[in-house]
Amino acid sequence: MMSASAVALIVVLMVLMLLGLPITWALGGACICAIFLDPALSFAMITQKIFTGCDNFSMLALPAFFLAGDIMSKGGLSKRLVAFADSFVGWISGGISLVSIVACTFFAAISGSSVATTAAIGGLMYPEMVKRGYPKDYAAAVQAIGGTLGIVIPPSTVFVIYGNITGVSVAKLLMAGVLPGILCGILLCVYAFYKAKKCNFPKEAGFSFKRFLFSFKDAIWALIMPIVILGGIYAGIFTPTESAVVAVFYGFLVCIAIYREISGKDVWEILKGTAVSTANLMFLVVTAQMFGYLITYYKIPVAVTNAFMAVASNKYVFLALIIVLLLICGMFLEVGATNLILGPILAPIAVAFGVDPVHFGMLFVFLLALGQATPPFGTTMFVACGFSEQPVSKVAKNLIPFVAVEVVCAVIFAYVPALSTLLPNLVS
Repeated sequence: MMSASAVALIVVLMVLMLLGLPITWALGGACICAIFLDPALSFAMITQKIFTGCDNFSMLALPAFFLAGDIMSKGGLSKRLVAFADSFVGWISGGISLVSIVACTFFAAISGSSVATTAAIGGLMYPEMVKRGYPKDYAAAVQAIGGTLGIVIPPSTVFVIYGNITGVSVAKLLMAGVLPGILCGILLCVYAFYKAKKCNFPKEAGFSFKRFLFSFKDAIWALIMPIVILGGIYAGIFTPTESAVVAVFYGFLVCIAIYREISGKDVWEILKGTAVSTANLMFLVVTAQMFGYLITYYKIPVAVTNAFMAVASNKYVFLALIIVLLLICGMFLEVGATNLILGPILAPIAVAFGVDPVHFGMLFVFLLALGQATPPFGTTMFVACGFSEQPVSKVAKNLIPFVAVEVVCAVIFAYVPALSTLLPNLVS
């Protein structure tokens, strides 16, 4: 039996979230109620736990990755990546839809954010798809699903946060997202190609090697950035946190000295936006640290583990239940909420079932990414509906087959752990 304060922690959290409070305030309010009801706890003790949890070198990567992503998105890299992707796959049936997905894959390796990926690439590609005769609702759906790769392919702020709250190596988590992210992008392109063939969507003229070389030359500085980040981590030259700082300096160098599309005023706006984003996120992380300590203190993961053990006979059944659980959560909860609430609970359960922690972390984050495109509350779906001015119902209908593809990917990633662990094991 859980104590009254433990029950209050969960019940108050659910009630505050149902009332529409931001997840930060819901987590904080639930923790305060639990502490008031438990005479064995004090706010001084919780403050110490929060400080200890946040005093983590890896957390410094968050503002740096935010800053690098903003620099790249506003420094002209997105349009160059689109041009390169167009020269690469634009000549295939449904080529412009493939361009959207491929460009999102490239940009995901720069931004670390699904919403930023959808906004940056979708804002360019949606009008182009409509101009070339694609249905507006389908064009919007392509941008929404492509954006989900933003938090799977490193760098990913969600991986950094998940690693911090669960104790899993951030470097290994980042490497774990590479192969699954690329494979998912390929399978999304396969469906887009099938859809284009079925509906006889238009395609561009044949492949031009001259155009490919020109666009490659123009985009080379953007394409090098993921190699710099992942190559440095893989080679042991710098840590994930240090790689984020390297990405910032590289981004400034490219966008100011080479592309020359960022002015002094732009730099100030970028720095200000990064400061606001970092402050908001750290406030969320602090409350999550407090919540994570309390659920551990009340042995809630142990209770949940016992419940899973009673239902799941082995790790394969457990993974199937996780897929179903996170698909449902993705429909109603925002990525940050699911990550911060369920991450500390489910990670130790996965270990208890014998699941590799890096493998589970990648699967967990991939399912969070998938949830961003699922109605009724998918964030990338809302962004796509915003710039396309298409109703959610029509965009959601076109998203269903793409979401089904990502569900298939999730099943593959769940039961073929080597896809997640191959690169991390090479790093260690």
